[in-house]
Amino acid sequence: MGNSYAGQLKSARFEEALHNSIEASLRSSSGDPQPIFTQLYLEPETYPGNMEGKKLTLVNGNSSNDLEELEDEDDSDTSSPPLPYLQAPAPDGCCTLDGFCQAGKDLRLVSIATEPIEVPAGFELVGAKSPTVPEHILVCAVDRRFLPDENGKNALLGFSGNCVGCGEKGFRYFTEFSNHINLKLSTQPKKQKHLKYYLVKNSQGALCKGPLICWKGKYTLQTPDFLKMYVKYIKLLSYTAFCEGLMSFVLLSAMNSGPPKKRHRSWHPSLLVPVPPTAVPVPAIRPIVCSPVASPQPPVIGVIQPQPVTIGETVIVPDNLLNSAGVRPVILIGHGTLPYFYGNVGDIVVSPLLVSCYKSSQLSDKTLEALGLNSSRLLSVETMILLTLQYFARLGSEQIPLREELEQIVLKAMLCCPGGPAISPLQLPWLARLEASVSGGSVQVVVTNNSLGEGISESLRSLAEGPPQQQCLPTYVVIICASKMSGSEFCVIVLGKYQARALAEGMLTTNEFLKEISYELITGKVSILTSHFRTTSLGDNLDKQLVRYQRRRKGQVIQPFQGDVTDNIHSQEAASMSPPSDSDLFTKGFQIYPAQLNVARSLLSQVCSIADSGTQNLDLGRFCKVDFLVLVPPSHILVHQTAQRIRQSGVLVDLGNEDPSTAHLKSDKYVVRLDGDVHAKMEAFMKKVKQNPYTLFVLIHDNSHVDLTSALSGSVCHGELQGLADRVVNCQEVLDAMNLLVLQVSCFPYTLQTRQSRISIHNEVHWEQFPDELVYFGLRDYSRSLQWGMASPILRYDDAFEKMVHTLLERHPHLHSMVIRSYLLIQQYTEAMMALTSSPSLRDHITPETLAMVEDLINAPSREGSQGHGHMLLVRIPSLQLAMLARERLEDVRDKLGLQLCFAVLLGSPASELNLHRNFISRLRAWQGCENEDWVPHTYEDLEGLPCIVILTGKDPLGETFPKSLKYCDLRLIDSSYLTRTALEQEVGLACTYVSRVVVPKPKKAMAPRESDVEKVATSLNDGDELERPQSNGSAATRTSGSLADNGVSSSDVADSFQKPSTSTSQPEGMVTIDMGTSTLGIKEECDSLGTPLSSDPSKASKRPSQSTQSDREPTRASPRTVILSRAAYNLLSGDSGSQLSSSSLLPHADVAWSSPLRPIITHTLQGTEQSMYYRQWTIARQHHADYEAPSVPHPRRLLLSGPPQVGKTGAYLQFLRILFRMLIRLLEVDVYDEDEVEEENSEVTTLVSTQWPDIEEVRKLPFDPNLRDPKFRKASPVYSDKMLKSFKDKENQTPATRVTKSIRQSRFAAHNAFHHCDQCHHYCEAGAATQLSECTFHAFTFCSSMLGEEVQLQFVIPKSKEQHFVFSHQGSHLESMRLPLVSTKDPDLLRSPIFTPTTGRQEHGLLNIFHATEGAAHLHILVVKQFEMPHYRKYWPNHILLVLPAMFNNAGVGATRFLIKELSYHNLELERNRLEEQGVKRQDIWPFIVMMDDSCVQWNAHQSTSDGGSCLSNVSLKTVLQHMENTPKISQYAVCGTRKWSSSLARRSPSNPFSRCHLHDFVMLNVDLTQNVQYDLNRYGCEEVDFNLRVNSSGLLLCRFNNFFLMKKHIPVGGRNKEFLVKPKLMEIENPTLISPLQYVCAPDSEQTLFDAPAQFLLERFLQSCSHRLFPKAVRNRDNPVLSIDSYLNLSPEVRISVCYINSRPHSTNLNHQGLVFSGLLLYLCDSFVVSGLLKKFDFLKGATLCVICQDRSSLRQTIARLELEDEWQFRLRDEFQTANCNEDRSLYFLTGRHV
Repeated sequence: MGNSYAGQLKSARFEEALHNSIEASLRSSSGDPQPIFTQLYLEPETYPGNMEGKKLTLVNGNSSNDLEELEDEDDSDTSSPPLPYLQAPAPDGCCTLDGFCQAGKDLRLVSIATEPIEVPAGFELVGAKSPTVPEHILVCAVDRRFLPDENGKNALLGFSGNCVGCGEKGFRYFTEFSNHINLKLSTQPKKQKHLKYYLVKNSQGALCKGPLICWKGKYTLQTPDFLKMYVKYIKLLSYTAFCEGLMSFVLLSAMNSGPPKKRHRSWHPSLLVPVPPTAVPVPAIRPIVCSPVASPQPPVIGVIQPQPVTIGETVIVPDNLLNSAGVRPVILIGHGTLPYFYGNVGDIVVSPLLVSCYKSSQLSDKTLEALGLNSSRLLSVETMILLTLQYFARLGSEQIPLREELEQIVLKAMLCCPGGPAISPLQLPWLARLEASVSGGSVQVVVTNNSLGEGISESLRSLAEGPPQQQCLPTYVVIICASKMSGSEFCVIVLGKYQARALAEGMLTTNEFLKEISYELITGKVSILTSHFRTTSLGDNLDKQLVRYQRRRKGQVIQPFQGDVTDNIHSQEAASMSPPSDSDLFTKGFQIYPAQLNVARSLLSQVCSIADSGTQNLDLGRFCKVDFLVLVPPSHILVHQTAQRIRQSGVLVDLGNEDPSTAHLKSDKYVVRLDGDVHAKMEAFMKKVKQNPYTLFVLIHDNSHVDLTSALSGSVCHGELQGLADRVVNCQEVLDAMNLLVLQVSCFPYTLQTRQSRISIHNEVHWEQFPDELVYFGLRDYSRSLQWGMASPILRYDDAFEKMVHTLLERHPHLHSMVIRSYLLIQQYTEAMMALTSSPSLRDHITPETLAMVEDLINAPSREGSQGHGHMLLVRIPSLQLAMLARERLEDVRDKLGLQLCFAVLLGSPASELNLHRNFISRLRAWQGCENEDWVPHTYEDLEGLPCIVILTGKDPLGETFPKSLKYCDLRLIDSSYLTRTALEQEVGLACTYVSRVVVPKPKKAMAPRESDVEKVATSLNDGDELERPQSNGSAATRTSGSLADNGVSSSDVADSFQKPSTSTSQPEGMVTIDMGTSTLGIKEECDSLGTPLSSDPSKASKRPSQSTQSDREPTRASPRTVILSRAAYNLLSGDSGSQLSSSSLLPHADVAWSSPLRPIITHTLQGTEQSMYYRQWTIARQHHADYEAPSVPHPRRLLLSGPPQVGKTGAYLQFLRILFRMLIRLLEVDVYDEDEVEEENSEVTTLVSTQWPDIEEVRKLPFDPNLRDPKFRKASPVYSDKMLKSFKDKENQTPATRVTKSIRQSRFAAHNAFHHCDQCHHYCEAGAATQLSECTFHAFTFCSSMLGEEVQLQFVIPKSKEQHFVFSHQGSHLESMRLPLVSTKDPDLLRSPIFTPTTGRQEHGLLNIFHATEGAAHLHILVVKQFEMPHYRKYWPNHILLVLPAMFNNAGVGATRFLIKELSYHNLELERNRLEEQGVKRQDIWPFIVMMDDSCVQWNAHQSTSDGGSCLSNVSLKTVLQHMENTPKISQYAVCGTRKWSSSLARRSPSNPFSRCHLHDFVMLNVDLTQNVQYDLNRYGCEEVDFNLRVNSSGLLLCRFNNFFLMKKHIPVGGRNKEFLVKPKLMEIENPTLISPLQYVCAPDSEQTLFDAPAQFLLERFLQSCSHRLFPKAVRNRDNPVLSIDSYLNLSPEVRISVCYINSRPHSTNLNHQGLVFSGLLLYLCDSFVVSGLLKKFDFLKGATLCVICQDRSSLRQTIARLELEDEWQFRLRDEFQTANCNEDRSLYFLTGRHV
C-alpha cells in the first residue's frame, strides 16, 4: 500500500495526525481481535472535482481478508489519473440488472450457493466484485491457467471463462465477460482488479467465499516501522462462519503536490452514484440478530454487517473538538444503526463495550436453560434502554461503566421480571427522561425522530460550540430514536472526562498502551509535564534547590544506620561503616510444609490416575528415572530464584541426576527462560527425551498464564517475543512424547480454563491451605481486611494523590493517564525525600501515604536493635521508559540529599540482572557472614533486610518472590487500563505472603471504605487551575500518619521491631519464618517413609525459627504488607464492601472472551474445580490464544497446578518430582519373602569337592533332610527325623508370625506381570492387531491316566507364532505331540526344558512374562489354567500357550494341576520317543525334564566368587540358572533339581554346602522319566510338594538343591493359594462365613447337619489342619512320639505341633529307621493295596494311641478295616465314624477313628 499511492507521510504532521488517530478507529476491547486495516495518514494532491478538507472513508469488507480493498490494481506507471472507462451499451432486450447476467440469470453467491453448478475440467469457481453491488459476490467459472498460484505467479495473460448462470462458454476477453455479467465498470476492466476470491464448499456442501486470489504475492502493507506500532483495527466477531464483520479503513486526505498513482474507488464521487460533495456514502454499522451455532467463534459483540444507508446519513465531527471541550467523547454502541463519521474523527472514540448486553435475543436454548430462562423472559429494546439509563444514573462520579456489571443487571431483570413491562415507543421518551431525572444532571436524554445520527451530530456540535473547558457537561448523553419504521434505537455518548478517558484507554491492550506511552515519551509530548514538575510545590526551582543543598553538605552524607536523619558524617566514613553479622538469621535450610506435601501428593495421585485409566497414555511401569526442565517467563531474576529453589531442595541429588559434589553448580541448566534462546535448549531437552525412553521427563511450565499467544500470531511486542510458550509447550514433539509429562503452573489459571482448554478438568490440582501458625494472606484476605474496622486499612487508595491526578488529567487530555500518574509519583517521592532532609516546609504538599512510606524507609535502619535492617518499598511502573526515568530521577535526588548510603534504588526489570551499589552488597555480605568477595545478589530475596526502593517494571509481574522485608507495595499506577481479572489481581499478588495468625483480627462490621480514606486526609483543591497539595494537620501528625500507629495490623511497633530475614528461600514463596512445632515433625516422618526428608537438619524442625539466639530480642510477627492502589483498582478489589462488582466478575483474561452475552454471577466462594468448570463453560479462547485451535480432546499427559501467588508452588512441584521418583522406584520394587531357613540342632556339614556342578556319587552320599526348612511351611506339621529343627523345640509355644517381606528393586532379569510394558517384550506378551485372539488355535490332547483309570482330554490354546513348538498331523488339524530337544543339544540360546506355570486368579498379577528372565532366549512356556479362567488369561496373555484343564478340575486343588502336568509330560515324552525313534534317535537321548515354576517367582541370584577369594550375590537370569542345571553332568540320573529360597541373611554369607538333598518346591526341574511311578496327589489342596518330595526320596530317587542359586518369590496378595474356597452352606445364606467352625466341616454319616458348598478334600484338609489335636491327643506337643502316616503327608494342627513320621509302603523303599520309636497315632489316608496288615504290625504304638482311617466311601472304609485286621489292635465305636460335610453332588470322604488297646 505504501508504494501504491503518490502521497507521502509527512513527518511534520505525523505527531499530530497519529495522536488524533489513536482513538479514532472503531474497535472492540472484548471481541476476538482480528487485524483489519492499518491507519495511515496520507496527503495526496487535490484531485479535480474532489472536495477540499478532511474526510473519512469507510470501506466495507471481510475481516479474514485483510487487504482486499487495498488491491485496486492499476499497472499504469504514469502519475496522471486514469481516464474514465466508457462501457458499451447492452444489446436491446438484454437484462441489465445488477447481480444478473445479460441472459437474466442470477449470479449472486447468496442465491446460488446451494445450487449444483457444472464446472468444466481445469476451471475454478471464483468470486467477482461489482462496484454497483459491493455487498454481493458474483460467481464465475475461470480457466485455472489464467489464475495465479499461491505465490501470485504463473498466471497466463489473457482470460478464459464461462458464465455459470446461463451456461454460455468461451469468453476470451475479460472486457466481454464483464459486460456479460453486468459489472458496469467506470474503469478499464481487469481480471486482477475484479476477480477477488476463490469459492469453496463448506461442511454443509454450500458454496462460500474462500481465500483471496493472490495476484501480487502475499498482501502486505509496506508501512514504515515506526508507523506499524500504531496500527488500529476493529475487533468484530461473528456467530457463524458465513457472517462477515465490518472492516474500516481510515484515510485523512489533504493537499499534496501531485495526484496519486492509484485511485481508491471512493476518493471522489462516481458518475453512476450521485454523492453530495460533503460526504462519502459508506455502509453503516448495524448489529444483526443471528442465531448462534456451536462454534468456537467468540460471540461477544454480536454480528456487525454492512447495511445500506440513505444518502446524507452522516455526522461531521467538529474540528478542534478535543481542545475546545477538553474531552474526547466515547460513543457506546447500543441498538440500531450508527451514522457515518467524517471530518475530525480522531477526536471521537466508538466503543462496542456494552453492545453484547443487548444481544439476549441471540442466546441459544441451551444457554437460556443454563441461566434458568426461556424465550418468553427476554427483554424488549425499550426495557433494555431504561435499564441502561438506570445503570448510568446510579454510577458514581468516580466510577466507569463495566460490561459485566450491566450484564448482571440485565440478567437479574430477566429473572425477576419475565418479559418486562410492555413499553411502547411513544412512552419511551418520557420514561427515559423520568429515569434520567434522578441522576442529578449526570445523565441527559436526547430524543430524535429521524435517526441516531441526528442526535449525535447535535450533541457534538453543542459540545464544540460551548465555552472552552468551562461548561458543565453531563457525564452520559443517551440518544434515543423512537421511530415507528425502524423501532427504538439508542446509543450513549460518554462526556465525563474521567469516564471517557478511562473507557478510551481501557480499549487498548497492555502492549498498545505501553507503545502509546513510548511514543509520547519519544516525540516529546511530555515536555509540558516535565516543565510543570521542574518546580516544587512551593514554586521553587527543584534542581537548583537540590544543587544548593548538595553544596551545603560539603561532602557529608546522612549516617546510613545507628543514627538520626539529621546526623551527617563524611561520605568515606559512612562507606566504611559495616553492620554486625547476623548470619544465623540467613540460614538456608529447605523444608516442605504440610500444604506443599499435600499438593505434591495430589499431583502424584493424578499422574497415577492417568496411568490407571486404561488408555495406554502413560505407562509408569516402564520408567526407572525422573528428569525435568522448568520453563519460566523471560526474567533473569526468576531464573536465578527457581535455580536457587532447585539447588536448596536437593532434588537433583534425590533424583540421581547429579553428583552431590557438583549438584549446586548444575541447577541452572534445569531452568530455561522463554526467550530467543529457548529453541536450542528445548531441542537438546527433546533429544534427551527421545534418547531415554525409560526416563519419565516432566516439563514444568511455571507462570504459564503470562504468555499464551499462539505461535501463528506471536510477534515482538514491546520488546518481548510472544508466542514462544505455544511453540515450545504445544509443539508436536512434546505432545507425542509418551515419556513426557507437561505440568503447567499458574497463579491465575483462568486463561487455561476455556472451552478449548488443552488440560482436562480432571487433571487439575488446586491448592489447599492447612491451618498453621502462619496463614496465607492473599487477594481475598486483602478484600476482607476492609471489614476489620481499622482506621488505616492495609489495602487502601491515596485520595489526595487521586485528586492531584484528576486535576492534571483535565489539564492534559492528550497524554496517557499513566504518564501523568508516573510524573506525579516521581514528584511525590522526590519532595518526600526533600521534606525529610532539606525542606521541611514541603511536608504539607506531599500526600501522607507517600511521606509515611519514605519516612519509614529512611528511619527504619536507624531504629534501636535493627542492626541496619530496613524495609523494601516496591513501586510498580509497567512502562520501562517511565521506570528508567523514575530510577534515574530518584537516584539523583537521593544522592544530592546525602541519602545515597541510606537506601538503594533498584530497577527491577525482567530483562536485566539486579544492579546494586557495592556498598549495599558489602552490607548484605556482612549480614550473611559471607566471605566470598564475588557474591552479588541475584534475586529479590537476596535483598532481605536491605532498605531499598525497587521500581518493578515490565508488562506483567512474572512471579518473582520478594523478601520478608517488603513492607509497602505502591500500585497507584495500576488504574482503569487493568480491567481483566488476571491483569488486576496479579498486581496485588505481589503483596501476598504468609503472616502470623495472631495479626489477622476477626472481621468487624465494615466501615464505609471510601469515606474512611477520605476523612483521614484533609485535602482541598482550589477551583482555579493551580494544582494544590493536600494540607497537613501539622508536622507531628504528618510525621506519624504513615506509620499507622492506630492500626493493629501494620502498626509502628511492627515497623520498629526488627523484621527477621527469611530463614529459607526454598520455603513457600513469600513465607516468612514459621513455628511448625510438632506438626512439622509429623509431616517429616511421613516424608521420611517416602525417602524424602523434610529438612536438612531435623533438629531445627522442632525449634522456633522465629526465636532469636539473643535473649533480649523479641519474636517478630509477620504482618501483611501495605498496598496502596489507584481508586479504580481499589473499587474493584473492594467489591464485597463497595458498590461495584468485585474483580472476580471481570473478564478473566484479555486473551479469552465470554461465550455468552449473559451468564451466571461468579462469587468469591467459587474456587478450585467449581471455578474451573465455570470458566470452561462460559469462556472461549480468542483467535490469537494458543488454545484457539486446540484439539477437541484435552491432552492426556498435561496437568495444571493452580494456587494463589507466593503460596509455595515451586516447593510443591519439586516435592512432587521427588515422590514421583520414589513411586517409580517403588513400582520397580517388589515385596519378596525374606525369611530365614529354620536351622538344625546339630549342623554338621559334609563338604563336597566340586562347587560348580554336583557329583552324582557325592550327592548320593548326602543324607536326605526331611525337615521343612522353608518358613512358608511354618503352619505345616513338622516331618519327624533324627535331627529335629530348632523351631520345633524353641518355638513350640509361640503362635506363628506373619510372613516377613522385603522390598527389593527388580533386576533386568526379573519376571513381570501384565502391567509391564516395554519396547523389548511387547511382542512377547501383548496382542498386536485387533484380530490377535482369533489367530489362536484350539487343540485337544487326549491321553490315558493309570491313576485316574480313564482318558483325560486337555485343551491347548496355541497362538500362531508358537505352533513351531508342536507336531501336528499332515492335515494340520490334529495335535500329535509337543517337540522335545535332545539331551545332546547344546544351544546357548535355547532352554531345553519346557516351563509349566500353574496359575489361577492371577491373570493380571501373575509373573507370567519371563522374556527378560530368559534374556529373550528360545523357550517353551505353557500356562496351566482352569477352564473357567481361560478367557481371562487369553485376554491378558494372547501370545502365550495355554493348557486348559478339564471342567471337572475347576474346583480341584493345585495337586491336580501338578499331577496333570506330570502325566501329560510323561505321555508326551513317550510320544516324542516314538516319533524320533523312527528318525533314528535313541529313546534315552530325548530330553526328559520339565520345569514347574510358580507364578510368583520374580528373579534369581547367585553367589559368585570375587577376586579376593570371597563371594558376592549378583543378579542372574532364569536362563543362567536353568542352563546351569541342565548342563549338570549325568543330569538324567537326577529326579528333581531346584534352588534355594532367598533371604537377606543367607545372601550375606556363602552357603556351607553347594548342594544338598532336601525338599524342593516353587521352582523345580523334574525328570518325568525317572519319576514315572511317583505321582503328585491329585486330591490335594496344600502341602502337595512336601508329599511328593517324600515319595520321591523314599523311592530311592535323588533330589538335588543347588545352594548357590537363590530364588526370590514375590508376595502377591491375590489369587493362587490365597484363593481359597469360601465355605458356605449350600441351601441357605449366612451373613458371616467366618463364624463357621472347622469342627463343622465333618459330621456323622446321614446326619441332619448343614452341608457346605465346598469340595470334600478341601473340607478334610482344613479339618485336619485345625482339629487334629482332637484326633491325636497323645501326639500334641509330643516330640518323641510322632503320628505315623503311611504313604502320605498331611498337615496336622500346626498350632499344637503334631509331628508326622512318613513311611512308604512300597517294597524296596527308603524309610526312616523306626526301631525303638513308639508312635502316638496312625493315619491311613486312602491307602492302596501296598499297605498290608503285616506292615502295620512292625510298628509300636503308645497305649491309648489313636487311629484315623480315611477312605473314599463307607464301603471301602469297612473293607480297609477288615483287610488290615485293624480290629485286632484297635478299638472302634459307631459314633467315631464321620464324613465330610459337603453337599451330595460331590462324593464325601469317610473316616473312622479308633483307640489302641
